[in-house]
Amino acid sequence: MCFYIVKMDYKPSVEVCFSPMLYGHKLTDGKFVTVVVDILRATTSICAAFDHGVKEIIPVSGLEEAKDMKKKGYFVACERNGQVMDFADLGNSASDFIRDDIVGQQVVFSTTNGTKTIHMARDAGEVLIGSFVNIQALADYLIEKKEPVVIFCAAWKGLFNLEDSVFSGALAQILLNNGFSTVCDSVLGSVDLWKRANQDLKKYLSKSSHRNRLKHLVSDEDFTYTVTLNSTRVVPFLNADRLQIKK
Repeated sequence: MCFYIVKMDYKPSVEVCFSPMLYGHKLTDGKFVTVVVDILRATTSICAAFDHGVKEIIPVSGLEEAKDMKKKGYFVACERNGQVMDFADLGNSASDFIRDDIVGQQVVFSTTNGTKTIHMARDAGEVLIGSFVNIQALADYLIEKKEPVVIFCAAWKGLFNLEDSVFSGALAQILLNNGFSTVCDSVLGSVDLWKRANQDLKKYLSKSSHRNRLKHLVSDEDFTYTVTLNSTRVVPFLNADRLQIKK
């Protein structure tokens, strides 16, 4: 009697967490990659910073730590509730990082939602930074890596937000079209949002509460940059306590 072993094609999973409040309840375990998403503004600005020559970004959660790093001579980008802290050199908009004096430098980064989410994701095998501006480069890396993916939305103070969720759908759709699978309703819901939003992404996200909350702080040029797909190929990742880019 002969026995034949049929090798099934492996399909890595993709899951979406709409809020930090849900990350502890994720179903994905074992070895997986977490993609941290804070479209307005942290993860978009991180990608912009690397695209314009920053060497490393050190994400810190607390204001006191950011102040201490400033005293040590680091460039510091820091905001709370959209407002730039008075001790900081930079804010949290993509255009803040278009300056010659930070090329090749280490920048300390602390924000209301994004940097806290990065620290929460440290249990993942790898932590990557996602935004519309680097979505295809990010997807290409994940498709090649072939490990389960959790897309982790920074959201707004623990609440669901539209822009992170739409991005999650856009990234999940690319992954599902390239050999990934899902049993996650959050993935299905975010993909449906993306299908509705992608006809005119800027118009769709213009109605989001966070866009309107930050409208007096984020210029239309910065917002246009934020919703422009694939303007950079950088893929930032967390290496110990700092962000660097894949070479």
